[in-house]
Amino acid sequence: MRTWLNKYFGFSKGEFNGLLFLVFIIIVLKSIPIIYVYIKPVEIDSPNLMAEIKRISITEQDRYASVREDILDLEAKKEARLFSFDPNTLPQSGWETLGLSPKQAKSIVNYTSKGGRFYQPEDLKKMYTISPDMYIKLLPYVKIADKGNSHKSLVFERKEFAKKVSVIVDINRADSVQLDAVKGIGPAFAKRILKYRERLGGFYKKEQLLEVYGLDSAKYAEIKDQLILSKIDLNTVNINTATFNELRTNPYLSYKQINAILQYRKQHGDYTSKEDLRKIVILNPELIEKILPYISFK
Repeated sequence: MRTWLNKYFGFSKGEFNGLLFLVFIIIVLKSIPIIYVYIKPVEIDSPNLMAEIKRISITEQDRYASVREDILDLEAKKEARLFSFDPNTLPQSGWETLGLSPKQAKSIVNYTSKGGRFYQPEDLKKMYTISPDMYIKLLPYVKIADKGNSHKSLVFERKEFAKKVSVIVDINRADSVQLDAVKGIGPAFAKRILKYRERLGGFYKKEQLLEVYGLDSAKYAEIKDQLILSKIDLNTVNINTATFNELRTNPYLSYKQINAILQYRKQHGDYTSKEDLRKIVILNPELIEKILPYISFK
Protein backbone atom coordinates (compact mmCIF):
# COMPACT_ATOMS: atom_id res chain seq x y z
CA MET A 1 0.00 0.00 0.00
CA ARG A 2 2.87 2.33 0.83
CA THR A 3 4.47 1.56 -2.53
CA TRP A 4 1.21 2.32 -4.33
CA LEU A 5 0.81 5.64 -2.48
CA ASN A 6 4.39 6.58 -3.22
CA LYS A 7 3.87 5.75 -6.85
CA TYR A 8 0.77 7.88 -7.39
CA PHE A 9 0.94 10.50 -4.63
CA GLY A 10 4.56 10.71 -3.64
CA PHE A 11 4.05 10.14 0.13
CA SER A 12 7.09 10.12 2.33
CA LYS A 13 7.47 7.69 5.21
CA GLY A 14 6.47 10.33 7.77
CA GLU A 15 3.40 11.37 5.78
CA PHE A 16 2.35 7.76 5.40
CA ASN A 17 2.64 7.17 9.16
CA GLY A 18 0.59 10.32 9.82
CA LEU A 19 -2.09 9.10 7.44
CA LEU A 20 -2.29 5.77 9.25
CA PHE A 21 -2.63 7.58 12.61
CA LEU A 22 -5.43 9.77 11.28
CA VAL A 23 -7.32 6.69 10.02
CA PHE A 24 -6.87 5.08 13.41
CA ILE A 25 -8.32 8.11 15.22
CA ILE A 26 -11.36 8.13 12.92
CA ILE A 27 -12.01 4.45 13.54
CA VAL A 28 -11.77 4.95 17.32
CA LEU A 29 -14.19 7.88 17.29
CA LYS A 30 -16.67 5.92 15.23
CA SER A 31 -16.41 2.93 17.54
CA ILE A 32 -16.92 4.77 20.85
CA PRO A 33 -20.77 5.08 20.59
CA ILE A 34 -21.11 1.43 19.63
CA ILE A 35 -18.86 0.29 22.47
CA TYR A 36 -20.73 2.58 24.94
CA VAL A 37 -24.06 0.97 24.10
CA TYR A 38 -22.70 -2.49 24.92
CA ILE A 39 -20.83 -1.40 28.04
CA LYS A 40 -23.50 0.90 29.64
CA PRO A 41 -25.85 -1.10 31.90
CA VAL A 42 -29.56 -1.10 31.00
CA GLU A 43 -31.68 0.84 33.53
CA ILE A 44 -34.71 -1.02 34.71
CA ASP A 45 -37.84 1.06 35.10
CA SER A 46 -39.17 1.42 38.59
CA PRO A 47 -42.39 -0.52 39.18
CA ASN A 48 -44.09 2.70 40.31
CA LEU A 49 -42.86 4.78 37.34
CA MET A 50 -46.02 4.43 35.21
CA ALA A 51 -48.24 5.16 38.17
CA GLU A 52 -46.22 8.29 38.92
CA ILE A 53 -46.44 9.45 35.31
CA LYS A 54 -50.16 8.88 35.30
CA ARG A 55 -50.57 10.76 38.56
CA ILE A 56 -48.63 13.76 37.23
CA SER A 57 -50.53 13.82 33.91
CA ILE A 58 -53.94 14.03 35.55
CA THR A 59 -53.03 16.51 38.26
CA GLU A 60 -54.53 19.49 36.40
CA GLN A 61 -57.63 17.55 35.44
CA ASP A 62 -58.15 16.52 39.04
CA ARG A 63 -57.72 20.10 40.17
CA TYR A 64 -60.42 21.45 37.82
CA ALA A 65 -62.67 18.47 38.52
CA SER A 66 -62.43 19.09 42.21
CA VAL A 67 -63.31 22.79 41.78
CA ARG A 68 -66.30 21.84 39.69
CA GLU A 69 -67.39 19.29 42.27
CA ASP A 70 -67.05 21.90 45.00
CA ILE A 71 -69.38 24.21 43.08
CA LEU A 72 -71.91 21.49 42.34
CA ASP A 73 -71.80 20.10 45.87
CA LEU A 74 -71.99 23.51 47.57
CA GLU A 75 -75.77 23.42 47.72
CA ALA A 76 -75.79 19.77 48.89
CA LYS A 77 -73.31 20.46 51.70
CA LYS A 78 -75.39 23.31 53.07
CA GLU A 79 -78.09 22.58 55.59
CA ALA A 80 -80.92 23.61 53.29
CA ARG A 81 -84.53 23.81 54.34
CA LEU A 82 -87.25 23.85 51.70
CA PHE A 83 -90.47 25.77 52.20
CA SER A 84 -93.13 27.48 50.09
CA PHE A 85 -92.01 30.91 48.90
CA ASP A 86 -92.75 33.74 46.50
CA PRO A 87 -89.54 34.55 44.53
CA ASN A 88 -90.73 38.13 44.00
CA THR A 89 -90.74 38.92 47.72
CA LEU A 90 -88.29 36.44 49.25
CA PRO A 91 -85.36 38.23 50.99
CA GLN A 92 -81.74 37.19 50.68
CA SER A 93 -81.83 35.25 53.95
CA GLY A 94 -84.73 33.20 52.64
CA TRP A 95 -82.83 32.20 49.50
CA GLU A 96 -79.87 31.19 51.65
CA THR A 97 -82.16 29.05 53.80
CA LEU A 98 -83.33 27.28 50.65
CA GLY A 99 -79.73 26.29 49.97
CA LEU A 100 -78.25 29.07 47.81
CA SER A 101 -74.95 30.72 48.59
CA PRO A 102 -74.94 34.37 49.76
CA LYS A 103 -73.60 35.46 46.37
CA GLN A 104 -76.33 33.58 44.49
CA ALA A 105 -79.04 34.89 46.83
CA LYS A 106 -77.82 38.47 46.48
CA SER A 107 -77.87 38.20 42.68
CA ILE A 108 -81.55 37.17 42.68
CA VAL A 109 -82.54 39.86 45.20
CA ASN A 110 -80.78 42.48 43.06
CA TYR A 111 -82.80 41.29 40.07
CA THR A 112 -86.13 41.72 41.85
CA SER A 113 -85.16 45.01 43.54
CA LYS A 114 -84.38 46.55 40.12
CA GLY A 115 -87.82 45.72 38.73
CA GLY A 116 -87.32 42.11 37.65
CA ARG A 117 -90.30 39.85 38.22
CA PHE A 118 -91.14 36.16 38.19
CA TYR A 119 -94.55 35.67 36.59
CA GLN A 120 -94.59 31.87 36.77
CA PRO A 121 -92.50 29.24 38.61
CA GLU A 122 -90.69 28.25 35.42
CA ASP A 123 -89.16 31.73 35.27
CA LEU A 124 -86.60 30.53 37.82
CA LYS A 125 -84.80 28.97 34.85
CA LYS A 126 -83.81 32.47 33.76
CA MET A 127 -81.55 32.87 36.78
CA TYR A 128 -78.13 31.53 35.85
CA THR A 129 -77.22 31.36 39.54
CA ILE A 130 -79.75 28.56 40.08
CA SER A 131 -78.37 25.21 38.89
CA PRO A 132 -80.65 22.72 37.11
CA ASP A 133 -80.63 20.43 40.16
CA MET A 134 -81.55 23.25 42.51
CA TYR A 135 -84.28 24.40 40.10
CA ILE A 136 -85.89 20.94 40.24
CA LYS A 137 -85.79 21.02 44.04
CA LEU A 138 -87.30 24.49 44.33
CA LEU A 139 -89.96 24.28 41.62
CA PRO A 140 -92.64 22.47 43.73
CA TYR A 141 -92.33 25.12 46.47
CA VAL A 142 -92.73 28.22 44.28
CA LYS A 143 -95.99 30.03 45.05
CA ILE A 144 -96.32 33.30 43.13
CA ALA A 145 -99.03 35.56 44.48
CA ASP A 146 -101.78 36.57 42.05
CA LYS A 147 -101.11 40.18 41.12
CA GLY A 148 -103.82 40.38 38.48
CA ASN A 149 -106.22 42.57 40.42
CA SER A 150 -103.55 44.84 41.82
CA HIS A 151 -102.01 45.17 38.37
CA LYS A 152 -105.36 46.29 36.93
CA SER A 153 -105.77 48.69 39.82
CA LEU A 154 -102.30 50.13 39.18
CA VAL A 155 -103.06 50.58 35.49
CA PHE A 156 -106.36 52.26 36.37
CA GLU A 157 -104.62 54.57 38.83
CA ARG A 158 -102.02 55.50 36.25
CA LYS A 159 -104.71 56.27 33.70
CA GLU A 160 -106.56 58.39 36.23
CA PHE A 161 -103.34 60.19 37.09
CA ALA A 162 -102.57 60.76 33.41
CA LYS A 163 -106.10 62.00 32.71
CA LYS A 164 -106.24 65.78 32.84
CA VAL A 165 -109.13 68.16 32.78
CA SER A 166 -109.13 70.38 29.71
CA VAL A 167 -107.86 73.88 30.53
CA ILE A 168 -107.09 77.03 28.59
CA VAL A 169 -103.58 78.33 29.08
CA ASP A 170 -101.82 81.44 27.80
CA ILE A 171 -98.48 80.25 26.44
CA ASN A 172 -96.94 83.71 26.74
CA ARG A 173 -97.73 84.00 30.45
CA ALA A 174 -98.04 80.45 31.80
CA ASP A 175 -95.50 78.92 34.14
CA SER A 176 -94.39 75.28 34.12
CA VAL A 177 -97.22 74.15 36.44
CA GLN A 178 -99.89 75.71 34.24
CA LEU A 179 -98.38 74.24 31.07
CA ASP A 180 -98.16 70.83 32.70
CA ALA A 181 -101.91 71.00 33.34
CA VAL A 182 -102.56 71.03 29.59
CA LYS A 183 -103.68 67.63 28.35
CA GLY A 184 -100.84 66.36 26.16
CA ILE A 185 -98.09 68.42 27.78
CA GLY A 186 -96.00 66.81 30.49
CA PRO A 187 -93.25 68.24 32.69
CA ALA A 188 -90.60 67.70 30.00
CA PHE A 189 -92.51 69.56 27.27
CA ALA A 190 -93.46 72.31 29.73
CA LYS A 191 -89.79 72.97 30.49
CA ARG A 192 -88.85 72.94 26.79
CA ILE A 193 -91.63 75.41 25.91
CA LEU A 194 -90.58 77.80 28.68
CA LYS A 195 -86.95 77.58 27.68
CA TYR A 196 -87.73 78.25 24.01
CA ARG A 197 -90.07 81.14 24.92
CA GLU A 198 -87.34 82.75 26.99
CA ARG A 199 -84.81 82.38 24.19
CA LEU A 200 -87.19 83.86 21.62
CA GLY A 201 -88.39 86.69 23.80
CA GLY A 202 -92.04 85.58 23.61
CA PHE A 203 -94.32 83.92 21.05
CA TYR A 204 -96.09 85.96 18.38
CA LYS A 205 -98.04 82.98 16.99
CA LYS A 206 -99.00 79.55 18.34
CA GLU A 207 -97.40 77.73 15.40
CA GLN A 208 -94.00 78.59 16.84
CA LEU A 209 -94.56 75.71 19.26
CA LEU A 210 -93.76 73.38 16.35
CA GLU A 211 -90.18 74.64 16.66
CA VAL A 212 -89.90 73.22 20.19
CA TYR A 213 -87.77 70.08 20.21
CA GLY A 214 -89.90 66.91 20.08
CA LEU A 215 -93.23 68.72 19.59
CA ASP A 216 -94.47 67.46 16.22
CA SER A 217 -97.61 68.27 14.24
CA ALA A 218 -99.62 65.48 15.93
CA LYS A 219 -98.80 66.78 19.39
CA TYR A 220 -99.53 70.35 18.30
CA ALA A 221 -102.95 69.33 16.97
CA GLU A 222 -103.68 67.73 20.34
CA ILE A 223 -102.85 70.78 22.44
CA LYS A 224 -103.51 73.83 20.25
CA ASP A 225 -107.18 74.22 21.25
CA GLN A 226 -106.17 74.40 24.90
CA LEU A 227 -103.77 77.27 24.29
CA ILE A 228 -104.28 80.97 23.77
CA LEU A 229 -101.74 83.62 22.85
CA SER A 230 -101.92 87.02 24.51
CA LYS A 231 -100.26 89.98 22.93
CA ILE A 232 -97.22 91.02 24.87
CA ASP A 233 -94.25 93.24 24.18
CA LEU A 234 -91.73 90.87 22.68
CA ASN A 235 -88.11 91.23 23.69
CA THR A 236 -86.43 92.97 20.77
CA VAL A 237 -82.87 93.94 19.98
CA ASN A 238 -81.73 96.99 18.04
CA ILE A 239 -80.11 95.57 14.92
CA ASN A 240 -78.07 98.76 14.43
CA THR A 241 -76.34 98.48 17.81
CA ALA A 242 -76.58 94.78 18.62
CA THR A 243 -73.41 92.81 19.24
CA PHE A 244 -72.71 89.30 18.06
CA ASN A 245 -73.66 87.82 21.46
CA GLU A 246 -76.96 89.72 21.55
CA LEU A 247 -77.97 88.44 18.12
CA ARG A 248 -76.81 84.94 18.96
CA THR A 249 -79.69 84.45 21.40
CA ASN A 250 -82.15 84.44 18.50
CA PRO A 251 -82.71 80.78 17.55
CA TYR A 252 -83.46 81.66 13.94
CA LEU A 253 -80.01 83.06 13.15
CA SER A 254 -76.88 81.01 12.51
CA TYR A 255 -73.38 82.27 13.24
CA LYS A 256 -72.74 82.79 9.55
CA GLN A 257 -75.91 84.87 9.14
CA ILE A 258 -75.09 86.99 12.20
CA ASN A 259 -71.64 87.73 10.81
CA ALA A 260 -73.21 88.71 7.49
CA ILE A 261 -75.59 91.15 9.26
CA LEU A 262 -72.72 92.76 11.19
CA GLN A 263 -70.47 93.02 8.13
CA TYR A 264 -73.23 94.62 6.04
CA ARG A 265 -73.88 97.17 8.81
CA LYS A 266 -70.17 97.94 9.01
CA GLN A 267 -69.87 98.49 5.26
CA HIS A 268 -73.20 100.22 4.49
CA GLY A 269 -74.25 101.86 7.73
CA ASP A 270 -77.41 101.44 9.79
CA TYR A 271 -80.41 99.43 8.67
CA THR A 272 -83.57 101.43 8.07
CA SER A 273 -86.08 98.71 7.21
CA LYS A 274 -86.45 95.06 6.26
CA GLU A 275 -85.62 96.04 2.70
CA ASP A 276 -82.01 96.49 3.78
CA LEU A 277 -82.02 92.98 5.23
CA ARG A 278 -83.17 91.58 1.89
CA LYS A 279 -79.93 92.82 0.37
CA ILE A 280 -78.02 90.22 2.38
CA VAL A 281 -77.87 87.17 0.17
CA ILE A 282 -77.91 84.50 2.86
CA LEU A 283 -81.06 85.92 4.51
CA ASN A 284 -84.06 84.48 2.67
CA PRO A 285 -87.51 86.16 2.86
CA GLU A 286 -88.92 83.49 5.17
CA LEU A 287 -86.11 83.98 7.68
CA ILE A 288 -86.49 87.75 7.57
CA GLU A 289 -90.20 87.47 8.42
CA LYS A 290 -89.33 85.24 11.38
CA ILE A 291 -86.82 87.64 12.91
CA LEU A 292 -88.66 90.90 12.24
CA PRO A 293 -90.82 90.72 15.42
CA TYR A 294 -87.61 90.44 17.49
CA ILE A 295 -85.58 93.33 16.01
CA SER A 296 -85.91 97.09 15.85
CA PHE A 297 -84.29 99.67 13.59
CA LYS A 298 -84.11 102.56 16.07
